Amino acid sequence: MKKGLLIVIAVIAVVVIWAVTGYNRLVSGEENVKSAWSQVENVYQRRLDLIPNLEATVKGYAEHEQETFKSITESRSKIQQLSIDPDQLTEENIAAYQKAQGELGAALGRLIAISEAYPDLKASSNFSEMQAELAGTENRIATERRKYNEAARAYNTMIRRFPGNLLASVFGFGQKGYFEADDNAAKAPKVEF
Repeated sequence: MKKGLLIVIAVIAVVVIWAVTGYNRLVSGEENVKSAWSQVENVYQRRLDLIPNLEATVKGYAEHEQETFKSITESRSKIQQLSIDPDQLTEENIAAYQKAQGELGAALGRLIAISEAYPDLKASSNFSEMQAELAGTENRIATERRKYNEAARAYNTMIRRFPGNLLASVFGFGQKGYFEADDNAAKAPKVEF
């Protein structure tokens, strides 16, 4: 009788230890995804913070380009109102966020293209420095999006594999969405003046 009771207690202890360590791994994985998402938002915010200075510099040279400035302002405003809760990183929410960021990127592309028409602007050290900052920021965005996708992939794999999928379903851990290439990414951008 005592031997049977010890075996039952040992089995229960093993299951409890497995459940606790598995749950803690899931929590760690989810926190890694949230941390990666915070970095994505951080570099996008850096881009948003650079835009007014870049825009002001270009405005001084190209007052008549109001439509481009309006487009940037509207896109920037839309992005500032768009916020995704790290617990709601679904494919749809990330796609909406990515679409808004893409619109801003397109408007910034037009702003940079305008600079080609103004040699004095292109030669301006302020503009050159801000353009370099923006290029660096775009590289950071790509890096952080890649890191987020890696964290989301590791987490999604963890919650889909057996036996982690059992714990994930019991404790309500769901899959996280990914950043994907824009539908127009395969096409070369068209610049018109």
